[in-house]
Amino acid sequence: MRIKALMAAAAFATIGFATPASASISVSATPGCAVYCGPTPITYDFDSTVPIFLGGAIVGPGTSSGLFAQPLGSVGKYFSVGPSTSSPANITIGNDIASFSFIWGSVDEYNSLTVNTMAGSMTFTGADIAALIPGFADGNQSSPTSNPIVTFTLTGDDRQAVNFNMTSTQNAFEIDSISVAAVPEPATWGMMLLGFGAMGFVFRNRKTRPISQLV
Repeated sequence: MRIKALMAAAAFATIGFATPASASISVSATPGCAVYCGPTPITYDFDSTVPIFLGGAIVGPGTSSGLFAQPLGSVGKYFSVGPSTSSPANITIGNDIASFSFIWGSVDEYNSLTVNTMAGSMTFTGADIAALIPGFADGNQSSPTSNPIVTFTLTGDDRQAVNFNMTSTQNAFEIDSISVAAVPEPATWGMMLLGFGAMGFVFRNRKTRPISQLV
């Protein structure tokens, strides 16, 4: 009876995860590194793997003075938006997205990123990102706090039809190493809950048995 109850609970949880009722987008940021310490695994590195994009350009490796700068900790090619490469640009991520992360290079107040989903849009400026570190949106190309690892976490309908626009009105806006985390399949959530419940049942049953039966 206890196992059947656990299976029923897992089925109920699966339905809940499969039909979310709310939606939101949140963002967090941590300082980057002089040597790569960005998000892993990397889904799009702009060398061997490239997302669907419109506008902007894949550039590098390296920095071109006055045009675009390689994000601190970035390796190989990267993506740039700005006067020298066209702005704005759009990058498509896909559906069933739990979160996505990337290196945001040399954050400055001219940068802005708008996340678009089935539920709507939300815009984050370079100043918004710098405030999370905390740091300064001063375009510094060598400071970890100006080249952060930024993560956008999505819930509900915001997990569908995910793409984002990048805009820079003056200095270039560069990103690299996009990591995309997909929403776990409903069946995976159900099996995980069932497994944890079964383990709890075994340990509880083991604790209540007489010592003579445990040796």
